Amino acid sequence: MSAGRGTSVGRTVGPYEHEVKALLAEAGVPVPRGVVVRGDDFGAARELAGPLVLKAFGPGLTHKSESGGVVLGLAHEELGAAAAGMRARLEPAGFLVEEQAEAGVELIVGLVRDPAFGPVLLVGLGGVWAEALRDTALRLCPVTETDVRRALASLRGAALLDGWRGGPPVDVDAVVKVIMAVGGPGGLWERLELGEFELNPVIAGPSGAIAVDARHLPAAPAVRVAELPPETSAAGPSPEAAGRAGGFLALFEPKAVAVVGASTSRPNFGNMFLGFYRDAGVPLVAVHPTAAEVAGVPAVPSLAHADVDYALVAVPAERCAEVVREARGVPFTQVMSGGFGEAGRQELERELAGAARAAGTRLLGPNCMGVYCPRGRQTFVGGGMGPAGTVALISQSGGLAGEVIKVGERRGLAFSRVVTVGNAADVTPAELLRWLAQDAQTRAIGMYLEDPRDGRELYEALRTAGKPVVLLVGGRSGQGQRAAASHTGGLVSDRRIWEAVAEQTGATLVSGQDDLIGVLAYFQAHGSRAAGGEQVLVVGPSGGASVLAADAFDRAGVRLGPLPGDRLDALRGLGVVATGNPLEVPVGPLGRAGLVTDVIDALAGPYRDVVAHVNVQAFFTYGTAPEPLYDYTHALAAAQAARPGVRIILVTRNGECAPAGVEDEVGRIAAAAGIPVYRTMEAAAVAVAAGGRHGVA
Repeated sequence: MSAGRGTSVGRTVGPYEHEVKALLAEAGVPVPRGVVVRGDDFGAARELAGPLVLKAFGPGLTHKSESGGVVLGLAHEELGAAAAGMRARLEPAGFLVEEQAEAGVELIVGLVRDPAFGPVLLVGLGGVWAEALRDTALRLCPVTETDVRRALASLRGAALLDGWRGGPPVDVDAVVKVIMAVGGPGGLWERLELGEFELNPVIAGPSGAIAVDARHLPAAPAVRVAELPPETSAAGPSPEAAGRAGGFLALFEPKAVAVVGASTSRPNFGNMFLGFYRDAGVPLVAVHPTAAEVAGVPAVPSLAHADVDYALVAVPAERCAEVVREARGVPFTQVMSGGFGEAGRQELERELAGAARAAGTRLLGPNCMGVYCPRGRQTFVGGGMGPAGTVALISQSGGLAGEVIKVGERRGLAFSRVVTVGNAADVTPAELLRWLAQDAQTRAIGMYLEDPRDGRELYEALRTAGKPVVLLVGGRSGQGQRAAASHTGGLVSDRRIWEAVAEQTGATLVSGQDDLIGVLAYFQAHGSRAAGGEQVLVVGPSGGASVLAADAFDRAGVRLGPLPGDRLDALRGLGVVATGNPLEVPVGPLGRAGLVTDVIDALAGPYRDVVAHVNVQAFFTYGTAPEPLYDYTHALAAAQAARPGVRIILVTRNGECAPAGVEDEVGRIAAAAGIPVYRTMEAAAVAVAAGGRHGVA
C-alpha cells in the first residue's frame, strides 16, 4: 500500500479512506458500498441506496468529523449542495459517498506499533465514546479468538453486545471475525506499515458488523542511528553467543570468581564485593596490575590470567571495555559500573558489548549489581546468605533486588537464583527467563523490569514459561503515551500494554514490591499443592473486618462463593452461625484454637483456598501471653497437613501490636507447614488471585 501524500506533525499521512476500505474488503471485512467523486458530478452515486453519507478526503483531513468533513442522512439530490458547503470550508481532493449503515453498537478496532512489543490490537466502545469513556482492551498480535472474546467481555460496556433494554443482541461472531481479520494470524497487522490503523466505528448489530470509517497512518521513516561496530548489534550478541545460554548454570554456580577493581590503599565497591565473596567461601581471585594480593585474596594482573567462571568488574566506565577484552575464557563477565547508556553514553555501551563479543564472554549489565544464589555461593548482598530455595528473581534494578532478597528472606522466601541485568546490553531478561523456566531448582519467577529490551522476545518467553511468573514494571504510569493522531494512538499506554502482556501470557502483574514478595510467597508455599476446588473461603473474627475482606477480594477479582447448603448443620453443631462468606468465627485469646480446623473439615470440598485471618491486636488487648496465637497457628498447620487439597493462607492483621518476636515465631510455625503469612487482607487477596489465575496445581 502506498505510504501517503505528505507529512503532518512528523508523521507520514496515510492513504485515503476509500483506499483503506478497499484493503479491508480484500481482507474480508464488510464495508459500506460507496463511490469516489473528484469533481461535481455525483451521478455515480445513483446506484447507491439512501440515505447516504458524504465524506471529504484530502491532505490534512485526518479527523473528518471534527473538521466538518462528514454529513449523514443525505438524499441523492442533496449531495451537490453538501459538497459545495464542504469546499467552502475545506480544500478536499475529492469525496467518498457511501450507503449509511443501520444504527447499532459502535466499536473501535485499532492497531498501533509499540516500540518494545510490536503490533498491539485495541478493541472497545467506539464512535464518540472511544475517548469519552476510554472503555477499551489491548492485546498483542497475533490474537486468538479466545483473546478477542475475553477482550470484549472485559469491557465495561460488554452488556451492550448482549442486547440492552430490550434491544436485540449483537452478532458477536461477526464482530470477532472482523477483529481477527485485523489482528489475528495472517491479519492486516502483518501487512500494514504501522504506524497506526483504526476502524472507528465498526457498527455491530444483530445481522453482522460493518466498518464505516477507516484510517491508516503509516510509521514515520525511522531515524537512522550511527552504525554499530561489526562485532555487536543493537539486538545483543551473535546467535553463536546466544546459543551459550544453556551454560547459565555457571553464572549462578561458578567454580571460581574474579573481582576487578579492588584497591590496596582505598577501599571501594570492588573491596566490598571482594569481602562478600570471601565471606561466602567461593574460590576467589582479585585482579590488580601490581599487587600479589588484595585484602588477603590472591591477585593476578589481568582477567587473561584468571581461571574463573565469573568476573565482576568495578572500574570506571571508560576502562571497562579494556578490562572485558581480556576476559577470554571467562564464561560470564558482570560490569557493575554505571555511566553507560543510562547516562546517555550509548557509544560507550556499544563499545563494551563489542569488547565482550570479541572476548567470547557473556556480558551481564552494565550498571548492575550481579547475582545472588545461595546454592552457588554467589552474592552481591552483605549480611550472609539465606537458605537455598525455589524462587527466582530477574531484576533490572540491583537496589530493588537487594531489598526483595532481604525483606523476602525475612518473610520466609528462599531463593534459587537472583540475577540483576541493569542495562542488559547482552544478556537479556527474556533469555534468563527461558533458562529459568527449564531450571529444576526454580518453581516460581519474579521479574522487575523498566525497559524489556526485546519486548517481543520477552512476550514469547512468558507465553511458554510453564511456571508462575510475577511481573513488577517500573515507570508504567508516566511514560510511553503514543502520539494521538488517531483515537487508537491516544488510548494506548505502557501500563495497558503490560496488562495485555499479563492477560495473554498468564503472568501476574503487581503494582508494588510488597505484592511481588507476597505473590512469590504464595507460589513458594502452594506451587506444588493440588487444589481440590475452585472457590475461596475467608474465615475469621466478626466485625467490619469481614466486610472489608469481601471488598478486598472483590477488587482483586476473586469470587467468594456462598457456603454449601448441605454443610450448614455441621457448622451449627460447632457453634458457628453461618451468615455467609466471609465466615465469621470466634478467634482470639479466649477462643478454641482447634475450631478453625473443625470448620475447614466441615466445609472441605468446594474451596481451593482458605484465607484465615486474625486480629493480632485482640490477642494482646484481651490477653498478655502469645501462646493462644501460637496455638491458633499450630491448629492451622495441622489443618493444612490434614487437607493437602486445600491451600491455607494466614493474615495477621494489626501484627505490629504484638510484642517483639511474636510475628517472627508465627511466621516460622506457618512456614514450616507451607502456609504463607500476610499482614493485610489486600495483600492476601492479590496473592490468592494470582494463584487462581495461574491455575497452580
